[in-house]
Amino acid sequence: MDGRDLVRSMKTVGSVGVAQGLRTVRAAWRRRRADAAGLPPRGAERARVPGPLREVEPGPGGGVLRFDRSELRVLVAVNGAVFWGWDGAGPEPSYALAGRCPEPDPRAVLEPDKDGGWRVVAERATVAVSRHGAVEVRTPGGVVLRRELPPRWWESVDGGPARWTQRAEVAADARFFGLGGRSAGPRLRDGTYRLWNTCPGLPFAAAEDASSASSITMPVQLVVADAGTHLVFHDSTWDGTVALREGEEGAGSGHDRPGRSVLRMDGGPLRCWVTVGTPARVLLAWASLTGAPALPPAWALGHHHALWDSGDEQDLRRVVAGHQERDLPLDAVHLGIGHGAARQVFTVDEERFPKLPVLAEELRREGVRLVSAVEPTVRAAPGNLVYDGGGRGDVFVRDAAGTVVRGVGRPGDVVFPDFTHARARGWWGGLYEERLGQGFTGFWHDLDEPTSFAAFGESTLPRSARHALEGRGGDHREAHNVYALCMARAGYEGLRVLAPDERPFVLSRSGWAGLQRYGGAWSGATATGWPGLRASLARVLGLGLCGVPFSGPDVGGSEGDPSPELYLRWLQLAAYLPLFRTHAGPRGGHREPWEFAPEVLEHARVALVERRRLLPYFVTLAHLARRTGAPCARPLWWSTPEDRMLRDCEDAFLLGDCLLVAPVLGAGVDRRAVRLPRGRWYDVATERAYEGPAQVLVDAPSARIPVFARAGAVIPVLGADGGPELEVWAPARGRTGGGLVVPDAGDGWVEPEIERYVSRWEGRRVVVEREGEDGLSEPSCPVRARGLAERPAQM
Repeated sequence: MDGRDLVRSMKTVGSVGVAQGLRTVRAAWRRRRADAAGLPPRGAERARVPGPLREVEPGPGGGVLRFDRSELRVLVAVNGAVFWGWDGAGPEPSYALAGRCPEPDPRAVLEPDKDGGWRVVAERATVAVSRHGAVEVRTPGGVVLRRELPPRWWESVDGGPARWTQRAEVAADARFFGLGGRSAGPRLRDGTYRLWNTCPGLPFAAAEDASSASSITMPVQLVVADAGTHLVFHDSTWDGTVALREGEEGAGSGHDRPGRSVLRMDGGPLRCWVTVGTPARVLLAWASLTGAPALPPAWALGHHHALWDSGDEQDLRRVVAGHQERDLPLDAVHLGIGHGAARQVFTVDEERFPKLPVLAEELRREGVRLVSAVEPTVRAAPGNLVYDGGGRGDVFVRDAAGTVVRGVGRPGDVVFPDFTHARARGWWGGLYEERLGQGFTGFWHDLDEPTSFAAFGESTLPRSARHALEGRGGDHREAHNVYALCMARAGYEGLRVLAPDERPFVLSRSGWAGLQRYGGAWSGATATGWPGLRASLARVLGLGLCGVPFSGPDVGGSEGDPSPELYLRWLQLAAYLPLFRTHAGPRGGHREPWEFAPEVLEHARVALVERRRLLPYFVTLAHLARRTGAPCARPLWWSTPEDRMLRDCEDAFLLGDCLLVAPVLGAGVDRRAVRLPRGRWYDVATERAYEGPAQVLVDAPSARIPVFARAGAVIPVLGADGGPELEVWAPARGRTGGGLVVPDAGDGWVEPEIERYVSRWEGRRVVVEREGEDGLSEPSCPVRARGLAERPAQM
């Protein structure tokens, strides 16, 4: 232990108490000793590059190219996605893929290219490989979207895993997005981003540097340039970094400087997937590879309120009654792990919640569901039913010597299930029966990075800890990033068996590529401040571009006391995000709207009521996300990625195709500039029309944030009587509009039909008709027209 470790240890003991503090000190030492014994020191290394190309073997969808010191497998799938893997790596096994690898495209042909290289020509992209191993992805017209230089490996002479580096170039005008959603985003600036799911020591904020901790990391980049959009996914679960540098047009002596990406990984296969096309086509192909997003139950698209430490039954009743008495919509209450006996998973403190199932049923009749926090930590104490059952089933993570790994969690000394083993997932999924019996209908996974508190060093399991990895075997270096993904799978699949008629609701704090198959994500610890508010939006947009459409922040941040203005602006933003959750943190006090100034309550009621009114629209977006992979909350450039001004706009977003939301992200703001994409847009509060592309200055009083509706949009909403209604915004004269509506048949598994509507002027009125196989027909619910003033506002 050096001096810094000693200081950290003393601070930890002082901040969390002597007993828990000493546990974290011992845990840090155990982890260090385990890794010293289980991970042999890295010896001498030798560098390797592919060398010159020697021979080519055509195959289905591509072929194999053999170089002096490696071989490259190239495959184009029937969905247009491109795969390549070095050292003979194939697409499987993979935690990212949903099921088996898609079939190869029989039309893709391997043929000679210029300068001794070869290329695979397909409908949507061409993959060209140079004679020294550089890989280019080109549009059908021959424009280079991405050029990956020959990779470089550093191999340990004692046979340990090879580190590798992959350098890539993109167009000078390209912009980077993704990597799991970063608080400094959504556009990823120059910097180095770590790919290791980490429990932040402090709540995140937008001011973080690129290398700061993130609970959800994915080696997924979405790159937007004039020539086209592409998504690139390097399928390795190991620790690594991505260094990004944006390009510059006309740099130096008039030549463009390309954008650069340098990926460094500590191990794993060097394999890559690329999808090419419009943003919508790219995300559709990505969803076909990694799985359709899970469809949340309709109630989960309403307003949630989280009680981190949970209090007792009276606190829960107070929160529900407070919303009801003030006519504030509430659909779910989340209870943190504090509602468990001594904070143990799958337990209830019966002194504080003596009849929880009865209370849960009472609340459900009033339209409020209960959501339970579930953590992977199991208290290591004989007599604990979960611990005893896991021991009998041999499902806990062990170290290199075969001893069960111990860590520190909220209950004290804990052990961890190995979710990379099918037996452990099946056992864990069955434990949710106890939660369902207590009346819970949703689940909130916390500390699933996984987190093991430590006074110094990393707050996770030893890197030498052993995992099943679906029978392949390996250590925590390979399993860490997919631990939360596998836990989400265990919960989701268990609930499918235990409650087959209801759609599961599973939220994860951590995850990896493919997380959307099992549920959504919440933002984790968020700094209470204006930077934290901005970071919340960035993370939701970034996750959506990585294929996770259902996510959201904790309104007001995790800790501290937000000012009334900050709380209100945060709530107004969150009301338009897929997951809408207000939150009382461990040191944040009460965060209900009535705990602030009276005017905050009134303005908060407007936001909450508007969210309830838009519930049918959120249901439609969730169904469309499942079918198309398109995020619910989208960057402004989603439909026009060639618009460079929109690529750099990060303070507004599209909610589906119909709405544009411009939140207030700073203090003291009552007017703000909003950049509009092309077309006509209506301010929904004033019904004034504006023509885009343009930047407009609009009012943003404390009562609301600016929201715009696209001309011609048909939006499903709840009418004044609580029944379904279609809200149509008048199209421009001489043009038509439309929209999609997916009426939810309930919280089960019936796939409702997508209803297609068109809007148009007919004389002096706007009409809406439903398109079907038999032609046009009347809408199935009432229609309300808005924006009937024909002249746009002067700017």
